[in-house]
Amino acid sequence: MPVEASEIEHLIKAVFPKAKVTLTDLAGDGNHYALEVIDASFKGMNRVEQQRAVYAALKDLMSGSQGALHALALSTRAME
Repeated sequence: MPVEASEIEHLIKAVFPKAKVTLTDLAGDGNHYALEVIDASFKGMNRVEQQRAVYAALKDLMSGSQGALHALALSTRAME
């Protein structure tokens, strides 16, 4: 089941309201996205911690019975 880009952005902004979010539908199918999240709250976190925080924000979209995203290329960094 495809996921609307607006749903992904809404989930990210709910946890990281001041983040710069860039989302690209890689295949045009709503299942394969590239996501870049840049946020000041990532300062002092390593990349694994940053990505875990983003995956936590996406909750069930990535796994479980509602796992709708087939692939997500995730990039994170702290806002300077």
